[in-house]
Amino acid sequence: MAVISESRYQAHRLRIPVAEPFAAFRARYEAAVPAVDYAALNARIAASADWSEITTEVEAAAPWGFLRYWSSDDAPLMRLAHDPGDCVVYLMGNHILAERMYRYDQAAMLYAPLRAVIASRASETHFIIELPSATFGSFGAVGADDIAEVGVELNHKLAALFDHLALPVPAVLRG
Repeated sequence: MAVISESRYQAHRLRIPVAEPFAAFRARYEAAVPAVDYAALNARIAASADWSEITTEVEAAAPWGFLRYWSSDDAPLMRLAHDPGDCVVYLMGNHILAERMYRYDQAAMLYAPLRAVIASRASETHFIIELPSATFGSFGAVGADDIAEVGVELNHKLAALFDHLALPVPAVLRG
C-alpha cells in the first residue's frame, strides 16, 4: 500500500501597486504576456514535434518569459452581488520552465502556471501574485534543488516583467 504524504508551505503573496487605471494596465499586461496559441501548440502535439521546436516557439512568443494560459474576468459576476471593482484572474507561465520541474515532481503542476490577479477598487489597481521561489522551494525529495532553482528563475523573470511594465519591483524578486 502506498504511503500518503503531506507537505506544508507558507505562501508569500506580493501585492504590487499599479500607477495607472485598471483597463490601461490590463491591456499592457496582456500585450507583454501573450496568450498561448493553442491551435499551434495542439498541432505540434498531434505531430509529435521535437521538444526543441516547442522551446523555440515559446522563446519567440514570450518576450518576457511568460505566456497566458487562461483568464477569467470575475467582476461582471461579482457586480451582480453589488461588489464594486474590477478583477481579472490569470494563469501565466512558461511550459519550458514547467517541464524542468515536472520531470522531478508532477505535483509542481499544482502551481505551474502561476496564478496572477489584476484587481482594482476605489481607483487603486494592484497586480497580485505569489512569490514563485517560496512556492516551488517547498518541494522536497528528488529534484527539490532543481525545482527550487526554477522558482528563483521565475522570480527573476517576474522582476524583468515588472521593470518592463514600470511596476515597483520587490527586492525579494531580485535576490
